[in-house]
Amino acid sequence: MTTTEAGAAANAAPSAGAESPITDHDHGVHGYHKQKDEHLKRLRRIEGQVRGLQRMVDEDVYCIDILTQVSASTKALQSFALQLLEEHLRHCVADAAVKGGEEIDAKVEEATKAIARLLRT
Repeated sequence: MTTTEAGAAANAAPSAGAESPITDHDHGVHGYHKQKDEHLKRLRRIEGQVRGLQRMVDEDVYCIDILTQVSASTKALQSFALQLLEEHLRHCVADAAVKGGEEIDAKVEEATKAIARLLRT
């Protein structure tokens, strides 16, 4: 077997009855793991925006100004959610695709439901 053939065989989907390859996901590493510090920083910034909203209400700021800030906070959360969804697809769903079988079906269904929830908001 050539090096190219060996690489192709290693990347091929497991055959029926074959054991699934062990991946990062099996060790509890999620798609957002590499960006965890950036995500936490982003979430703290969003938390600050929400605290700012509380202050604005407490200080009787004009309604439209508060609504503008609500819109900015909402957009920030939506942007975070989309980034997290992309990482989930690239890591968790891709991991399930490597394993094949029922696992990929379950992950695709799970991602589809998450997308539906995001679209309702």
